[in-house]
Amino acid sequence: MNQKTAAITAVGAYLPEFVLTNKLLETMVDTNDEWITTRTGIKERRILKKEGAGSSYMAIRAAQDLMKKKDLDPAEIDLVLVATATPDMLVASTAAYVASEIGAVNAFAYDLLAACSSFLYGMSTAASYIESGRYKKVLLIGADKMSSIIDYTDRTTCIIFGDGAGAVLFEPNEEGMGLQDEYLRSDGSGREFLKMEAGGSILPASHETVDNKQHFARQDGKTVFKFAVSNMADVSAKIMERNKLSHEDVNWLVPHQANKRIIDATANRMGVGPEKVLMNIEHYGNTTSATLPLLLYDFEKQIKKGDNLIFAAFGGGFTWGSIYLKWAYNS
Repeated sequence: MNQKTAAITAVGAYLPEFVLTNKLLETMVDTNDEWITTRTGIKERRILKKEGAGSSYMAIRAAQDLMKKKDLDPAEIDLVLVATATPDMLVASTAAYVASEIGAVNAFAYDLLAACSSFLYGMSTAASYIESGRYKKVLLIGADKMSSIIDYTDRTTCIIFGDGAGAVLFEPNEEGMGLQDEYLRSDGSGREFLKMEAGGSILPASHETVDNKQHFARQDGKTVFKFAVSNMADVSAKIMERNKLSHEDVNWLVPHQANKRIIDATANRMGVGPEKVLMNIEHYGNTTSATLPLLLYDFEKQIKKGDNLIFAAFGGGFTWGSIYLKWAYNS
């Protein structure tokens, strides 16, 4: 009997209509298109403008897109995971609301938060549930409304982030496809370099925290960049070595879309040419938990059954890691 693995069998996505270009940002903050493009590779990003809509709004639509493509009855879904750094609200689970809204009446649901590594960690979690044999259909959604925590007078952050959502379905596979290996890491000493200071249990919201703009994401860009470059490259190289994969064996690098220079450094360390690197940062910026599934969505038709994919991500906390997955279908 073949060993049961957990494979991605469908993808879906949602992107807001409003496009925030570099040219438009030039009118909002002291920056310019050349400066942004040279340092990040970003030309534009999507922003959710709908009043009263949060991350769940995008997550629901990404899930609905997947279910329509897959012709999936939501009542068959066993578990809904929402990977997000920007939940609708504290305490109440965004995933539980998403599950109810899409009709996943037989599923349990919860959120998973690990900054920009949330979806990568979610892949490990979803696969573990499938491999256990207890569940057969796990819906993993990465969704972030980063515009809700961005200060558009801070040029170190407002140029980077965008909004969006992507979803994947994990199911059992007996052909050897799906998740093969993972190497996930974290280092809590890095939390001072990328964070939102107020709104949590250490510093609850007050007039003072709002006046001080402490409810916006802030980062020490140089420190974060340094850590991300070395660690994303290290774990990607390690997972190749551990699975005896050469650069020729890797069909696609699926990297978190934080910065083009970080992506290039990771590919160089792996020995993978640019033709094998999935990238859409130019159009979406850093959508945090949504970057990896949005890559799968945009390039789904180019990825073939049996292809070797190396996922890599780095996020606040610090959190980072790499996953080796064999693609399970032709679209």
